[in-house]
Amino acid sequence: MRAVIFDAPFSIRMAEAPKPEPQAGEALVRVKAAGLCAGDLYIYTGKNPYVSYPRIGCHEISGVVEAYGPGASGPAIGTRVVVDPFIGCGYCYPCRVGKRNCCANLAIVGVHREGGFADFVTAPGGNLNVVPDGLTDFEAAFAEPVAIGVQGCRRGMVSAQDMILVLGAGPIGLAIVEVARAHGAKVYATDLSAERLSTAADLGAIPIAGGAGLLERVLELTNGEGMPVVMEATGAAPAMEQTIDLVAAGGRIVILGLVKKGQGITFPGLDFTRKEVTILGSRASVDCFPEALDLLASGKIHYPRIASSFALGEAAGVFRKLADNPMALHKAVFLSED
Repeated sequence: MRAVIFDAPFSIRMAEAPKPEPQAGEALVRVKAAGLCAGDLYIYTGKNPYVSYPRIGCHEISGVVEAYGPGASGPAIGTRVVVDPFIGCGYCYPCRVGKRNCCANLAIVGVHREGGFADFVTAPGGNLNVVPDGLTDFEAAFAEPVAIGVQGCRRGMVSAQDMILVLGAGPIGLAIVEVARAHGAKVYATDLSAERLSTAADLGAIPIAGGAGLLERVLELTNGEGMPVVMEATGAAPAMEQTIDLVAAGGRIVILGLVKKGQGITFPGLDFTRKEVTILGSRASVDCFPEALDLLASGKIHYPRIASSFALGEAAGVFRKLADNPMALHKAVFLSED
């Protein structure tokens, strides 16, 4: 089969690779669309601490069920599906309490095992989610990032009564914006990039200029109270630390961004009690794909309209372009050429 292989940082090639064989409990999926995520770009630039090389990347995958391995079950062969890429062991404490996204022995498709930048990929049968009628393969590939938005909104208990501030208008920030708006919340977004902020506004967020003066602007908008919900999607330590100032007393903070391993984040200790703030982490998603697919099928998610599609053979050039300028594209999705 054809596959895009990361051999080492900044070394990527299109090549023939062995077609995977589904093992016990696994399905073989013929890939139709494969989304490029920041995590894939980190594999290319050598910043992903979890990957080993060589590796076929991609964890945003839509396709068609081709076959099953021994003892596997799932949607019928020929069914259009998306792959939930987080595979838990089923035995550790997080898995036992329904948080397999935090599994102590976690395996992620496209990071710890071969991913979707290829003609075929394997995954457990239980990790397949049926694509609703009416969604294209291209649109279905957005289920994974939208699911992250769903998870973040669930963690923050976002409802139609809420006013929320999203820090960061990159791919995940935009997914949060759309999911929160679909829940009926009033959504503000901020970013240092005027272009990204404009995109967030196009998707229905109320833009607030980032950088110096952000806190003053937020306090002015909220009569000095701060935002009831602050959702961080920048991965920048200063932004994470500022959430405690931006949030209202009694409010909720949800941290979705990632900092380097070992890097500390500091909050004023008094504000934990003075504001009685709830601070939550949110990692990928768990059991959020059905809602994400329903939102996409309902037309409430518009993000696919601003994304770009490419043939898989163009992957090397797209990665080089994004490594030079991460904001060169809002989103890239590679489509099957068959």
